[in-house]
Amino acid sequence: VQLQASGGGLVQPGGSLRLSCVASGGTISTYVMGWFRQAPGKEREFVATISWSGQGTYYASSVRGRFTISRDNTKNTVYLQMYSLKPEDTAVYCCAARRKSGLGYELDDYDYWGQGTLVTVSS
Repeated sequence: VQLQASGGGLVQPGGSLRLSCVASGGTISTYVMGWFRQAPGKEREFVATISWSGQGTYYASSVRGRFTISRDNTKNTVYLQMYSLKPEDTAVYCCAARRKSGLGYELDDYDYWGQGTLVTVSS
């Protein structure tokens, strides 16, 4: 499975963006999906995860209430809707797929990784 994230860009503080992660080379309909981010000079960190059905989600405390993860299995796509963006949200965001059931919170929980998309929050 190949994953490709898109939708990043420059946004002002308080603004919104929606990231997409499109899968190819296989279906992700039975995979748990996740979003991670890596800010300059920092480790990659967990952002959000969603179950294969979309009914189970979990967020990092830093984004809970501002970000929403969703998926459309008919389009082989996962989304990350981001609201009320802050400068500290600036990072490269990437998506990942996990073959095992159960939400994934750690980098090692995931089997496939995509290229990231840069989100810059600045005035």
